Amino acid sequence: MSPNNVLADLLQLEQRLRAASSLEALGFLLVNDTRLLLDYRQALLWHCHDQRWQTLSGLAVVERDAPFTTWLGQLCRQWQVADNAAVIHAIDRHALAAADAQIWAEHLPHLLLWLPIKNPKGELLGALLLAREQPLSDAQQQLLTLWLDAAGHAWQALLNPGTRRLRPTVKRRPLLIGLGLLLALLLIPIRQSVLAPAEIVALHPNVLRAPMQGVVERVLVQPNENVGAGQPLVQLDARELQSRLESSRQALSISDAEFRQAQQQALSDERSKASLAVLQGRREQALSEVAFLQENLKRTLITAPRAGVAVFDDPSDWVGRPVSLGERIMLVADPQQTQLEILLPVADAIELQPGAATLLFLNTDPSAPLPATLQRLSYRASPTPDGGMAYRLKAAFDSADPRLRVGLKGTAKVYAGRTSLIFFLLRRPLATARIWLAL
Repeated sequence: MSPNNVLADLLQLEQRLRAASSLEALGFLLVNDTRLLLDYRQALLWHCHDQRWQTLSGLAVVERDAPFTTWLGQLCRQWQVADNAAVIHAIDRHALAAADAQIWAEHLPHLLLWLPIKNPKGELLGALLLAREQPLSDAQQQLLTLWLDAAGHAWQALLNPGTRRLRPTVKRRPLLIGLGLLLALLLIPIRQSVLAPAEIVALHPNVLRAPMQGVVERVLVQPNENVGAGQPLVQLDARELQSRLESSRQALSISDAEFRQAQQQALSDERSKASLAVLQGRREQALSEVAFLQENLKRTLITAPRAGVAVFDDPSDWVGRPVSLGERIMLVADPQQTQLEILLPVADAIELQPGAATLLFLNTDPSAPLPATLQRLSYRASPTPDGGMAYRLKAAFDSADPRLRVGLKGTAKVYAGRTSLIFFLLRRPLATARIWLAL
């Protein structure tokens, strides 16, 4: 092999050393590709710090418990602390004990070359052992010295990637400046806010409740219809009351006739005069029952207590439905008097105070929010229609707006006090971690 070819192979191998991404790749390169510079029968790479075999030529995985590797490993522990461990030298089997020399003769040739791999400070990192028949020439030893020096630099660079000189170095100052700016950004005070579903509800509405137990016969208005004071809204089934009223009127006619007859007989009959008080009581009882049923009959027609808008769901949901005394049927609200009801989920709760600024983003017009002011908030969470738990917040709108209509829904944004950006971003993860860690 010509000297030019050898130098070309050495330069190519050094480039491959620089490209090695791990100690395993570096070891594979040393035990297999060193053959381009020197002939040998077998190559082994010894890791001095861990005192173990790193790589063996021809094997993908080193069996460290195999008898041969165990035996040779014991010898390498002795060789790495010898006086000549830091220089290239040949180890002769005749210098070993008789038992070791016999094992050597079964597995290795006559010579074993010890090629130390050192870091730039001269510390021993490992050793490349080459099994061959012939000793090294001076030219081969000089070539291997250059090769081992490059291997030592590559090995040290893999142990401490921050000191690798073969790759572009990371400038610490810009990195520190960037980290400082990021920390300063995270410490910037920002205003806390929370988003929650909201709905426009009536302010001080009149609640229409069932005046008695009965069945809804008809709903006389439509949802969100304007109604006047005294306008009929709901008609309850009055047939049972009418039947009872007719019976009570007949009983009243009989009681009145008996009472008049007793009055006439009382003029001449003392016994009729004594029963006059009883008949008069029956007549008055019948009168009271008729008056009571007449009053209840009037109450079957529920009227609007004030002018406003009828707020309820589909009328078909109420027709034929039995209602109990005091059950709410609908609301009558002034369309000009509205407020905002916000359902703040428990998981999103933050420190809020009355007077906090609030914005309502309507689903029908999310581009133009409506300003409001938080008035009050519940001190404990209550169930929501979707099965969750939420705090109920009430807010008053700052000004009248034609878009305000009872029943419209949207998303409310409620503002609170200031806090750092990092706490705002990590508030929920920290709360979850606190639960899991039981802090």
